[in-house]
Amino acid sequence: MIEKKSNITGHEKAILVGVVQNGQTEIQVMEYLDELSFLAETAGATAVKRFTQKMQNPDSKTFVGKGKLEEIKNYILLKNNISIVIFDDELTGSQIQNIEKELQVKTIDRSDLILDIFARRAKTAQAKTQVELAQYQYILPRLKGMWKHLERQGGGVGTRGPGETEIETDRRIVKDKISLLKKRLSQYDKQAFTQRKERGEFIRVSLVGYTNVGKSTIMNVLSKSDTFAENKLFATLDTTTRKVVFEQTPFLLSDTVGFIRKLPHHLVESFKSTLDEVREADVLLHVADISHPQYEDQLLVVNKTLAGLGCADKPCITIFNKMDKYEAQAFDEWLQEDVKKEILKDLKYRWQTETKANCVFISATERTNVDLLRQTILNKVREMYQVRYPYKAEYFY
Repeated sequence: MIEKKSNITGHEKAILVGVVQNGQTEIQVMEYLDELSFLAETAGATAVKRFTQKMQNPDSKTFVGKGKLEEIKNYILLKNNISIVIFDDELTGSQIQNIEKELQVKTIDRSDLILDIFARRAKTAQAKTQVELAQYQYILPRLKGMWKHLERQGGGVGTRGPGETEIETDRRIVKDKISLLKKRLSQYDKQAFTQRKERGEFIRVSLVGYTNVGKSTIMNVLSKSDTFAENKLFATLDTTTRKVVFEQTPFLLSDTVGFIRKLPHHLVESFKSTLDEVREADVLLHVADISHPQYEDQLLVVNKTLAGLGCADKPCITIFNKMDKYEAQAFDEWLQEDVKKEILKDLKYRWQTETKANCVFISATERTNVDLLRQTILNKVREMYQVRYPYKAEYFY
């Protein structure tokens, strides 16, 4: 067995590296590095320095140019306390090997960092299996560049073919492990499918959105439950489902894993059974953190991910959360009340138009407009019952 250890083992000092490629601006890349910094912090590292470079095409050997790599190396030698370098883009195994050889410090990319966080957050056997599968799928094409020392259990006669090199053996071991994990996940998928069938004819509502936008807090407010909520990325990995009743109308409410820009495709594949809650939902509640500077980009990322899951045409209510933070950031104490009202009116009119009136502006922590949110969800759920079960819809009024 090959053992994949965690990348970040303590409160390490990290350097972040981003490349400004075609169609991007330096401001955009700095915003991406803000998110990478938050990811590093979630994993237990502190970003102390950022390096960016404008390139039409990344270098095939070291991703960044030789001059930039030399600049990073000099900074590491000067500070002498840097233990990890994190690239915002995906690296190949040979690029990782070449960069580490030059810098003499551990080097990872954004995908590996996200996988590391998922591994730390996974609590149930299913989530752990999903993350482990994604890790091995990430490792497989990078074996030669990433692994300097491999730990195995077993060995002996029959474990190595004639003329088989060590790297070929390692690759075969990883492929066998992937096959085993996929079989294990298929059993979880069957169990999850059975559980969903046993839920009967209830309308299903799923909370979706970018990571750390407040989905779990909204879940707690709507269902009066105690789903884990924390101001960190990917606080929730396992889907939580609760039966909720608004004015004698029952439905099932699920909280799902948050999406993120450049989410490793192996994770999407591995979390198939978790994402089936989204695929099988009757109504989506798309939560956005309106106080975030890039909330519009985050909306686009989630919509693109939903389209990839085949969920673009599902009935959707957009929930603009954290209005209290938005107002605190956007309005200073000297701004006149009528000006504030006009700004908010324009903001709401814009999104009411773009969502065809399917949006609500709330603050889950302050309980602002929560009653309006409940009524909006209730109206949509009753509408879905009327469409799906017209012969019994009157029972839900």
